[in-house]
Amino acid sequence: MAGDAQTTIQRLLGELEGGNRAALDALFPLVYRELSELAHRLRGGWRGDFTLNTTALIHEAYLKLVDRRLHAEGRAHFLALAAKAMRHILINYARDRKARKRGGTAEMLPLDEALLVSGQGGLSPRQADELVALNDALHALEQIDPRQSQVVECRFFGGLTVDETAMAIGISPRTVKRDWAVAQAWLARRLEGVS
Repeated sequence: MAGDAQTTIQRLLGELEGGNRAALDALFPLVYRELSELAHRLRGGWRGDFTLNTTALIHEAYLKLVDRRLHAEGRAHFLALAAKAMRHILINYARDRKARKRGGTAEMLPLDEALLVSGQGGLSPRQADELVALNDALHALEQIDPRQSQVVECRFFGGLTVDETAMAIGISPRTVKRDWAVAQAWLARRLEGVS
């Protein structure tokens, strides 16, 4: 990202933190491409209906961010907050989908395959179950180690790099790598046998 754009983003984040709600409107177009890539990654594995496409997910996240007072310390932190908003939207969508599902058992996807299959459409019942199970496991991990849960949220849901995750959370890249490895192993054990 160009230096001028980065400076503008930083200034707008400061204004947003200071209570200037209009700053989010100015910030949104500057980070739209990154939000679109994030939403595309999160939404990429869905099949079925088209009611929650990538654009809808971005705009739902924007509305969610507008409704709260943001404290973002930089671009990476803002993207982490956007990833959290998108995660909540996806979880609500998955829970609604799961509530409508009639019977059947869900086969779990491996953690690293979840939401990564290309294509468009809505969540399959299996993917809805996987997403809800992952969210429940993340809530359990958050009770044990909130920082590891944040790392997973940034890396898995946000698609942030190790360095971006470190900046967003305020820890070293080495700690991110360690937390990411430990959290992945813990989540894999937690999700094993869940259907």
